[in-house]
Amino acid sequence: MVNIELYRVFYTVAKCGSLTKAADELFISQPAVSQAIKQLESQLGTSLFNRTHRGMELSVQGGKLIFKQVEEALALLDSAENKLIELKTTATGTVRVGATDSIFSYVLVDKIAAFNEKYPAVHIELITGTTPETLVQLKENKCDIGFINLPIEDKDVNFTGTVFHLSDTFVASPSKYSELMDRQVNLKDLQQYPLLMMENNTVARHTFNSFTQSLGITLTPDIEVANWDLMLKFARRGMGIGCVPREYAQKRIDAGELFEVNVNPRLPVRGVGMALPKNVPVPFALREFISLFN
Repeated sequence: MVNIELYRVFYTVAKCGSLTKAADELFISQPAVSQAIKQLESQLGTSLFNRTHRGMELSVQGGKLIFKQVEEALALLDSAENKLIELKTTATGTVRVGATDSIFSYVLVDKIAAFNEKYPAVHIELITGTTPETLVQLKENKCDIGFINLPIEDKDVNFTGTVFHLSDTFVASPSKYSELMDRQVNLKDLQQYPLLMMENNTVARHTFNSFTQSLGITLTPDIEVANWDLMLKFARRGMGIGCVPREYAQKRIDAGELFEVNVNPRLPVRGVGMALPKNVPVPFALREFISLFN
């Protein structure tokens, strides 16, 4: 197959009508231009130009036959290259973000709004799912970036760090559990009360169980819920003591709807991590979105 650069030299010579002018435009020497034309003619088996005293003219049975197609092909290649350059320098296209409902609501909403204000031309697709579902989406290249509950390990995605810290705590209704206010409660003693926890297949619950088991404590929930908002609603109604990240419950604590139970020992701090698919280029728009978390 002929080297595409030989066609580019051919097109430039045809357009300029001169080896010298073509050499100036291509930033190469005139002998190099002449050699490229001879090489192309040799490979195609035909003469492409007539050398006249006026310069280089396309031959009827060679250069004129292919000039239009070469011009169109080079234009298509230039267009393709420009699109790739645009991906690296311009925020366009779509950014697909995967996360849980709670992470979208409590961690990402302000970042997404700020990004949309700065780059309104970028379409943002929100893909809701559990942390394991988000990891699958990343590995199948169905989302561009995922925000997941930590700790978790998966060698098939690229973890880029923690973007938000979660301080798990216990909250309760002040009207129902006032006897627990303003005093320290041993963690194991909470089993005397109805407990609200996330479902057993979640990262939050797995982390909680690992911690309590390391202390030789077993706490069994009376009600398991699928999301934090539902847990907070149940806790407000006095249906039990909920185990929830303080960051997710802070507004209700500040409003006096819930109070934080002072438990000893305190639960370990977790986090929300950012992850990317492996071996996938990061376009400019996604790089700009990621920069919001630096």
